[in-house]
Amino acid sequence: MPLPPPDVLLIDLRSEVLRAAVPLPPLPNRTLLLSLDEIEEGVHGLTPAAGPLLVVCERGVRSTLAARLLRADGLDASAYAGGVPALLAAWTPGR
Repeated sequence: MPLPPPDVLLIDLRSEVLRAAVPLPPLPNRTLLLSLDEIEEGVHGLTPAAGPLLVVCERGVRSTLAARLLRADGLDASAYAGGVPALLAAWTPGR
């Protein structure tokens, strides 16, 4: 999967421990840290004005569910297939 365009807001569902263990690469995207619980409960605070959303998690399973829930809230959301490992594999410095 290619890297997300710079105008896409990344939503990282991973816990603080996982984010510290495997940080995201220095992408030009804005990143928002949310939990799946916040998305399930509808307390994420996102509106369509946020623009396109790309949800990422450890392996891509929870991000798929989160993206579906965000779309049900009327947002333009998708999941990054394969999660953070796939995102890291797509990223190369200077790209």
